[in-house]
Amino acid sequence: MAQAPHIREAAAAQSTLGDSLLESGAEARHRELATEHMLFQTLVYIEKQFPGLYDHLEQSIARLGDHASDDTKDDEAVRDVARLFVQSLRKSAG
Repeated sequence: MAQAPHIREAAAAQSTLGDSLLESGAEARHRELATEHMLFQTLVYIEKQFPGLYDHLEQSIARLGDHASDDTKDDEAVRDVARLFVQSLRKSAG
């Protein structure tokens, strides 16, 4: 049984929206991964030129917080991510 034109159009619109959301989510993930990599490598390079950067970053974590104003706000979760980032930097230094 053939679908009415308006039902086919609605299904096509939903599919396009779903595809757009998946693509935008993937694009955001790609940007985040690339940005994190570039930042990480930049910090490794700077630490080699100016030892003490990792210590400075670690000390700054206490002032870091989540700027959300809803129930997703979690300052400690943000600090945990920063701590893991600095630990990874230190491990990469050997």
